[in-house]
Amino acid sequence: MQQRVVFLDRASLQAEVRRPTFAHQWQEYAASDVGELPEKLRDATVAITNKVPLRAATLRQLPNLKMIAVAATGYDVIDIDYCKANGIAVSNIRNYAVHTVPEHAFALILALRRNLFAYRADVANGRWGQVDQFCFFDHPIRDMYGATLGIVGEGALGQATAKIARGFGMKVLFADHAPPKMPGVEFTPFDEVLATSDVISLHAPLTPETRNLIGIKELRKMKRTAILINTSRGGLVDESALVEALTQGLIAGAGFDVLTKEPPKDGNPLLDLRLHNFILTPHVAWASEGAMQFLADQLIDNIEAFVAGKPQHLVT
Repeated sequence: MQQRVVFLDRASLQAEVRRPTFAHQWQEYAASDVGELPEKLRDATVAITNKVPLRAATLRQLPNLKMIAVAATGYDVIDIDYCKANGIAVSNIRNYAVHTVPEHAFALILALRRNLFAYRADVANGRWGQVDQFCFFDHPIRDMYGATLGIVGEGALGQATAKIARGFGMKVLFADHAPPKMPGVEFTPFDEVLATSDVISLHAPLTPETRNLIGIKELRKMKRTAILINTSRGGLVDESALVEALTQGLIAGAGFDVLTKEPPKDGNPLLDLRLHNFILTPHVAWASEGAMQFLADQLIDNIEAFVAGKPQHLVT
């Protein structure tokens, strides 16, 4: 049987994507709107999506669809319950970003702990030439060594982030949570992690249980000298609460690579912040050249394995 494979948002992956070895028709689109999906996927047996949502209302119109290959680790854009009930396999990408995401997280951590953006702005504004000594101390500079990093999410990315942290001489705490839990990990109560960490880094999936995991109550429990890092999913943090925390000085700073809705065509409260202690990057923590090529290769491996009757990396 010849498969029809449709890639809905090819422009979201800047890597070479090899064609499957089985008999197939291949169709790719740079981007896709939800309203276009019934026509674009009309005869598809395999759909590839990175961030294009595939919900029940769409999936009901696609009787030939047998597999959804998610070009990412997170699969919250897929109606998993519908797929389970209707025999549609869903695969995701595993362990492709174990270097690039933790490195990006630490780029944010280092910039914020040392107030690099604030000092860079001061220099650009002529502050250095106005002082009477060789340096100035307008913003606090805090070491990594001896600081405590609290991690929410002890999967591959959380573990890789912890490894880097230990290399800096940081103490690492993994926040406790409901099962399932990674075996062999020592957990610390969530509230204790909030209260004692100098840096909190989020590496959890977005689920109904983790949505708005960090709100104003949690932000008030953090140290005023602490920073919050999110390279995971925007919905983990109440964005309005974060604006309040930053503008009121409840925490020392935040570095985010994600927003609740992406792209933020209708605006977002975080886009309006003009603070040196807040860094926002456009969901690129995952996107090193090496990581994207690894993802592209595994994406096709997942599809080939499914067609061969030996599915791998299934989430349903």
